[in-house]
Amino acid sequence: MARYVVGDIQGCLDSLHALLHRVRFDPESDVLWCVGDLVNRGRKSLEVLRFVRGLGDRARVVLGNHDLYLLMVQAGFRKRGKDDTLQPVLDAPDADALLDWVACQPLMHVEDGFAMVHAGILPQWDVPKAKDLADEVTQVLRGSGRNAFLAALAGNLPARWDDSLSGQGRLRCIVNAMTRMRFCSAGGEMEFRHKGAPDNAPEGTMPWFDVPGRLHGAFTLLTGHWSALGLRVTDQVVSLDTGCLWGGHLTAYRLEDGAIFQVPSQEVKP
Repeated sequence: MARYVVGDIQGCLDSLHALLHRVRFDPESDVLWCVGDLVNRGRKSLEVLRFVRGLGDRARVVLGNHDLYLLMVQAGFRKRGKDDTLQPVLDAPDADALLDWVACQPLMHVEDGFAMVHAGILPQWDVPKAKDLADEVTQVLRGSGRNAFLAALAGNLPARWDDSLSGQGRLRCIVNAMTRMRFCSAGGEMEFRHKGAPDNAPEGTMPWFDVPGRLHGAFTLLTGHWSALGLRVTDQVVSLDTGCLWGGHLTAYRLEDGAIFQVPSQEVKP
């Protein structure tokens, strides 16, 4: 058995198939880990959802910001963006089943010293605390409070974590850290306007993984989300968004030995 962690797919099914062929993925024994953003902007979001869901327990998925966007759009709580390619998902005869499956995926998966999360975790969170916070969101998404949560999810505030946060503000802060964060201050205040390379951090901020004294060091974090960062492999952070959607590569990281596999993007923009 091998476990392959794959960067942001975003509807690029052909690239995913090429990458799985490259690593000789065996769905009977191997496991596919997806760092989030299965959907949107690529041409085959529907097919990606069907394929990954069809792997059953041979897949581990965490939610990304685009996956949550899909849930918000379907529930009527988010206006469509100009680059949105989600209509085939929404029109599909199995849309309800697929979206229920998406809503049941966690924000964080922890296993054997690895912690997979779409964007990152705040520097004041260790992995056990972050997992507990992620589970708070998962419980809401899987329960009767899903629509109220999705209706209140949009927004950047609160931008700094405080253990006393409650209600929808608490949940929004957790989600924003784990699915949208790139830069934050030394005190953990998140900055969401800038999406560029890490060496162009806004004044007073730095990449979240460069904050001194961050607490997650006992685990290797597996992330995506930041195509301008690209491939980054250290003992503490493996970032795998290599811009497949934008004509870059789709990248996989094998947990058993740290091997890296890449294929050029197969995406053809309409």
